[in-house]
Amino acid sequence: MKPHRGLSSRAAMHRTEHLLATAGDDQTRPTVGKPCPADLRSQVFRWNLRNFRRVAGVTTRRAVVVRGGWEGHSPVEATDLFIPYLKENGFEVTVSDTTAAYLDLDGVDLVLQCVTMSDIEPEHFKGLEAAIRRGTGFAGWHGGIADSFRKNVDYSFITGGQFISHPHGFTDYRVDIIADHPIVDGIKHFDVHTEQYYIHYDPTNTVLATTTFESHPDYPWIEGAVMPAVWTRTWGEGKVFVCTVGHKLDDLETPEVRTIIERGLLWASK
Repeated sequence: MKPHRGLSSRAAMHRTEHLLATAGDDQTRPTVGKPCPADLRSQVFRWNLRNFRRVAGVTTRRAVVVRGGWEGHSPVEATDLFIPYLKENGFEVTVSDTTAAYLDLDGVDLVLQCVTMSDIEPEHFKGLEAAIRRGTGFAGWHGGIADSFRKNVDYSFITGGQFISHPHGFTDYRVDIIADHPIVDGIKHFDVHTEQYYIHYDPTNTVLATTTFESHPDYPWIEGAVMPAVWTRTWGEGKVFVCTVGHKLDDLETPEVRTIIERGLLWASK
């Protein structure tokens, strides 16, 4: 189908509605679990939203991927898993290995960050904060967003959470979905074997998923503690998405984790 570039947002949405009405039982659309036939239209709608820029011919959005910091989180390989997805969904993607990219975020719709620990220059942070406040989306997973720039508490104020510990190291645990939200739609829970993040978090977050801690010999008081595992929040006009699962590449290949992150990236974008 030839793209119609230059459509207004209203015209583009009408075009998408037409595609929905004629979509039929598209076998290529992704699903999670076994959707009820009554949900077919909403399933197709979500699929078309994922591909909105492509099917409606709307001007390409811009994403900046900033990666680096501690190599244990494989920042290059991990973000490489999602760059093709962004491109498929109409993003022009720029990759940077330095937070200096935050000095020029004018016109950027989404920042995907994977920088564990490390430091951020004050001017770089100011650029990032100002861009998010103006409406640039900010998203990431695990330590690449929830354990970045430990010396900068204002950064943690933006993300709404800071990694404190993973007492059990690599362990089996369940992530429970607790919210009705497009990012987690169709997913009830899933199990992983990876680091379980103990978080200090902001009560104004919108928590989408949680994980419950078992007792630990050195910290028996954490038994039953419920921690957010996926959340969203706003910062000014910007939207922030955080998933704490994702230490290893195979964590990111877990179908539910990958689906949640992919949806979170699109949700956070302008």
